[in-house]
Amino acid sequence: MSAAEPARTEPPVTRPAGATPPRRHMWPLYAAGFTTAFGAHGIAANLGARGEGAVTSLLVLGGLLALYDGAEVLLKPVFGTLADRVGARPVLVGGLVAFAAASAAYAVADSPGWLWAARLGQGAAASAFSPSASALVARLNPAAERGRAFGSYGFWKSVGYTLGPLLGGVLVWGGGRRLLFVVLAVLGAAVAAWAALAVPAVPPLPRTRQTVVDLARRLADPAFLTPTAALAAATAALSVGVGFLPVSGRAAGLGTVATGAAVSVLAACAALVQPRAGRALDQGALTTRSGITAGLLLTAGGLACAMLPGLTGVLLGAALIGVGTGLITPLGFAALAAATPAARLGQTMGAAELGRELGDAGGPLLVAVVASLTTLTHGYAVLAVLLAVGPAVAWVRGLRVTV
Repeated sequence: MSAAEPARTEPPVTRPAGATPPRRHMWPLYAAGFTTAFGAHGIAANLGARGEGAVTSLLVLGGLLALYDGAEVLLKPVFGTLADRVGARPVLVGGLVAFAAASAAYAVADSPGWLWAARLGQGAAASAFSPSASALVARLNPAAERGRAFGSYGFWKSVGYTLGPLLGGVLVWGGGRRLLFVVLAVLGAAVAAWAALAVPAVPPLPRTRQTVVDLARRLADPAFLTPTAALAAATAALSVGVGFLPVSGRAAGLGTVATGAAVSVLAACAALVQPRAGRALDQGALTTRSGITAGLLLTAGGLACAMLPGLTGVLLGAALIGVGTGLITPLGFAALAAATPAARLGQTMGAAELGRELGDAGGPLLVAVVASLTTLTHGYAVLAVLLAVGPAVAWVRGLRVTV
């Protein structure tokens, strides 16, 4: 067997190497990021809406939430590797089409069984088009502009996370859960058609054979582990902020408007910082190592502020967590793209997304366990210490993120 696998015959990108891609090539990828975020949070925040009889208990609700995330944890590395083999664009478009089909299935059938099937299908589909979109962001942009590109991609994902619960609630209020799934089906189909028309073909590159040992060695390399751990930590803190800051606000006697505003501050800060962090990286004003370190420390500081009583602690905590995670996200993905052979970008992005999913689940679980044994303040403190220890350990061991 040859040392390299032959590339599939697919029309190459006609854009000159190293040139900035036209914006029309990038917007469908940003829309794909918005779609996965809007779909995940729009449905999750409204599964327990009154009058929607498919969710009969908290156990059922938890199962439906876990089904989507579980599919992503298991399948993102698989589809990332597939994107390297056959090309990222077919996997991106196929995943969006599958997302639209899964959403339409429940919109048509409207039964509890089909709700479970639709959530599983949506999670599997997002596992395909999310890492493919990240890989295409890296492949289509020259190395000197990946920070800006990942910053913009992260911005639109943050917009999806922010608007999902709100617009999803409006849709469920106006037409029930079926209307929300109809909108998601139309959104998925529209973005799939847009991507098929506007995103250029990026053929897979020849790859040297990789054994399981080779894969384990590459994933254990600090160039992969450091940014992936930072992305997981950022996602853990973000999930804790969204889930537990309202609890702290209510405990301090704040109303739903004030606690909702705090979560909006967190999301807005994360969205606004990401493009600016990416541009700073491209311009040389920031390195991935210094930016990720600052992001982790700011996020830890936000969790420490959340320990303060009253509205001040909630708002300061939300703002610093948002800024910190907004710094980490584009820099982490840019570092991964810089340290990964182009032929393995899909696999790397899928593995990194798996790390984020584990942080998304592990952060709230850790805080909840500590809070159940002591108080929520102690839960914030434990996670803050873990985030602050990361930069210190990296500094002592001399781990270097690719700059």
